[in-house]
Amino acid sequence: MVQLYNLHPFGSQQVVPCKLEPERFCGGGRDALFVAAGCKVEAFAVAGQELCQPRCAFSTLGRVLRLAYSEAGDYLVAIEEKNKATFLRAYVNWRNKRTENSRVCIRMIGHNVEGPFSKAFRDQMYIIEMPLSEAPLCISCCPVKGDLLVGCTNKLVLFSLKYQIINEEFSLLDFERSLIIHIGNITPVEISFCVGYVAVMSDLEVLILKLESGPKNGERVHHHPHKTNNQMRRTEEGISNEISQLESDDFVICQKPLELLGEKSEQSGLSVTLESTGLADEKRKYSHFQHLLYRRFAPDISSYVLSDDIKLHSLQLLPIYQSGSLTSDGKNWSQEKELLSLFCFFSLPHVGYLYMVVKSVELMSVYQYPEKSQQAVLTPQFLHVITSNNLQCFTVRCSAAAAREEDPYMDTTLKACPPVSMDVCALRIQLFIGLKAICHFKNHIILLTKADPEAIPERRQSPKRLLSRKDTSVKIKIPPVAEAGWNLYIVNTISPVQLYKEMIDYSNTYKTVKTQSCIHLLSEAHLLVRAALMDASQLEPGEKAELLEAFKESCGHLGDCYSRLDSQHSHLTLPYYKMSGLSMAEVLARMDWTVEDGLQKYERGLIFYINHSLYENLDEELSEMKLVCGFILEPRLLIQQRKGQIVPTELALHLKETQPGLLVASVLGLQKNSKIGTEEADFFFKVLCAKDEDTIPQLLVDFWEAQLVACLPDVVLQELFFKLTSQYIWRLSKRQPPDTTPLRTSEDLINACSHYGLIYPWVHVLISSDSLADKNYTEDLSKLQSLICGPSFDIASIIPFLEPLSEDTIAGLSVHVLCRTRLKEYEQCIDILLERCPEAVIPYANHELKEENRTLWWKKLLPELCQRIKCGGEKYQLYLSSLKETLSIVAVELELKDFMNVLPEDGTAAFFLPYLLYCSQKKSLT
Repeated sequence: MVQLYNLHPFGSQQVVPCKLEPERFCGGGRDALFVAAGCKVEAFAVAGQELCQPRCAFSTLGRVLRLAYSEAGDYLVAIEEKNKATFLRAYVNWRNKRTENSRVCIRMIGHNVEGPFSKAFRDQMYIIEMPLSEAPLCISCCPVKGDLLVGCTNKLVLFSLKYQIINEEFSLLDFERSLIIHIGNITPVEISFCVGYVAVMSDLEVLILKLESGPKNGERVHHHPHKTNNQMRRTEEGISNEISQLESDDFVICQKPLELLGEKSEQSGLSVTLESTGLADEKRKYSHFQHLLYRRFAPDISSYVLSDDIKLHSLQLLPIYQSGSLTSDGKNWSQEKELLSLFCFFSLPHVGYLYMVVKSVELMSVYQYPEKSQQAVLTPQFLHVITSNNLQCFTVRCSAAAAREEDPYMDTTLKACPPVSMDVCALRIQLFIGLKAICHFKNHIILLTKADPEAIPERRQSPKRLLSRKDTSVKIKIPPVAEAGWNLYIVNTISPVQLYKEMIDYSNTYKTVKTQSCIHLLSEAHLLVRAALMDASQLEPGEKAELLEAFKESCGHLGDCYSRLDSQHSHLTLPYYKMSGLSMAEVLARMDWTVEDGLQKYERGLIFYINHSLYENLDEELSEMKLVCGFILEPRLLIQQRKGQIVPTELALHLKETQPGLLVASVLGLQKNSKIGTEEADFFFKVLCAKDEDTIPQLLVDFWEAQLVACLPDVVLQELFFKLTSQYIWRLSKRQPPDTTPLRTSEDLINACSHYGLIYPWVHVLISSDSLADKNYTEDLSKLQSLICGPSFDIASIIPFLEPLSEDTIAGLSVHVLCRTRLKEYEQCIDILLERCPEAVIPYANHELKEENRTLWWKKLLPELCQRIKCGGEKYQLYLSSLKETLSIVAVELELKDFMNVLPEDGTAAFFLPYLLYCSQKKSLT
């Protein structure tokens, strides 16, 4: 049974405003949906999350039996039935169909249009009629070149898309009947065509061919009309007559199941010949073919009648195009459609099959459905399957296979990708009552539902004919009269990034258990992002950047999982971490250092990663370190004991100069693993940086900051806060820059550590009035401010140590006001800001004077501003501006009577009148 995750790949949905019950429907490129009902086709505009709106409508010759759209050429093609005759017609320039009654031009395929008539074809919709000697049964358009393949009994007809050049400014879309593929003893129910690859499906058989151009094996190819195959035809007819004589009312002939791949599929018993029908003087597009796959299924012989349980459905060829490398900088995106890989899907009611068919033919995945399926559609990201009452979403391995086709470095120490053989899963089974049909385009799923209890079979045939391959026709279901109870839905799939994030959150439930479940779901998330990146034409520039970040993040998560494994796959730690873009220091900081039974259990994945990373990063003179498996496994690589004293090694000195971040992370790992104590670590960095006991090197400050980020369980937070704040304050008071560049900025620490809080907005206003030339000085100030704004900091403990930091400077003032604010001394802070930095008063009040402190707006701030305005001075305009904003706030908060009571008695009435009017009218406004 396929594993089911209860995720949410489906988003919003809406109803398509169709007038009649849909008989056929299909997507139209990126922005349209076509719905056929009766003798009419309606086109609807579909754009993002906006409501689906009618776009145009046009009449057909008869009832539409099949409908397909080609993005190449932007045309719609239909098989239509009228008076028991079938017709094949292509609708071109449909976007110019303004009204249902506007004029339409009709012409035959290949008909040359003279210059005077070209304007009519340019400005309005026109229809191309394509006559056939036999009734068309099914159709398929090539998604790359727009060629049209038509299925008839025992043959396929290929119409090549071409353009008639009318003049320099205008060319007319047209078709040329270029090839007939004769396939003996098969009646196609569905076909699919993509860049020369042909897939044909009957009730119980699937055949895949590859059409090729040029001489086969260097031989000269002659044109052989179909009439030269009379001998083969007579042989096939003899076999058919033999089977007919054997069949009687008492028994039928059932052929056994069969799967033939590659050249072996020539043994299928199906005769295939090509007949070129293009112009003799033109180069033949396809001259020979290869057999790729033949698959035959057996009916259920326990029942005399061929039941729907063994009929095939939903044949589809899915191309994936070359997209360029998945680089971390987002460059090298290829915009041209170059076929990279091709996949073929078809399904029985209870089992679906997905094959890769380009360089090699291989069965990739088998889908076991929990209940009987009716139809399915394959996308690069998902397989969507409908049953009578459920919409099911399964994962696919197309992007995993395509990635290996695209990148020669895949499955090496440089790059990795989840295996194609990984089990598929169901992301969701969504309830939908009365599902009848499904199609997919862009990020939309179109569903037809009807609440009738009984379904009419799609193809009705006699029992004996169903069990034979010599059928000569397919009977299409004639739908009943349209009745209430049906709906056509557009279901939007959520963005790949949104679903990826949900899958990552879901995977966290497996983190505490060492099973493959976490890796499986993370691999699914990784493949989802890969598939979206490969389909770059569907993405906006912002989405590409988001997906690249998600791609790197997913690689990091997979690296974390494999680093904890001690299995044959643990080597995957290295390529996934490389693709994540994480430095070795960042990787070591992510490690789970949980101690089990007093000992840390290291796994082979982490050792493999550290070992190879050291090989790549060390210089030649340190080659005696080849056997190093990691600093954490062997602390003596960094630390030695001499006469009871800690002495840094040569490697530690080298890393201090070349990779200080790696060194800090390594010592942090040693501390997490109880290989070095807190005081020993501090002493190690002082000796390493050649500092005396009283001097604090920046590398030690970096280490303290890393301890805060890592949240070590044996570190006392307040002691660490004291070390950091003391150093920040000392350097600020002395204007002393750090001796080396800090490893982390204040922004880095705020993003990575909850102990560093977001700096209050009014603080930025306050310090912006002072020009701090030294960037490092600004960083120390921001880090100190951030710690004070954090949730864990004990403010009272820092007050005695603020004395060196004078309030005469803006930097010192900001720290003192922050501390007083955290101690809830709001009135004193307002006085200080009004005196020193009036422009920061309103931002301060907006942020701090809330809830129970809101009364200070009119009890403290308003009277203070009024008093200072009376006194005038150089800050008069600043006070006046602040007073106006204060009055606006107070007028909203207080009732009119209370508002008048807080106004100064000697104020100018005209100044306060607008605020009084607003206060009196606010009830009526709301």
